[in-house]
Amino acid sequence: MKDTRHRVLITGAVAVSAALAVLVGVRLSGYGVPVALLLACCLSCVATFSSLLFRLVGAWSTTTHRCTRPGCDFRVSLTHADAAENRRWQEIAARHPHRSH
Repeated sequence: MKDTRHRVLITGAVAVSAALAVLVGVRLSGYGVPVALLLACCLSCVATFSSLLFRLVGAWSTTTHRCTRPGCDFRVSLTHADAAENRRWQEIAARHPHRSH
């Protein structure tokens, strides 16, 4: 089920990116931009928008566990983990060894 949701989100991100790139292309074509430059601009827009949306989808499906000790920067990020794996890493983050300075 998570794979299906992730696949739908990625497909939606690509569709939104393509739609935004077409919108930019249509707006630029009104100014008489040459086709080669128009294609380059649209492709770069697709790449940029897709990258942004892929990062947002990835951040949305990532869980981060941090150490609660003040001053400690230990953290673990999990993507698409089940409940048992999530709990295991939460416990590891809570009891990881600390350096004594």
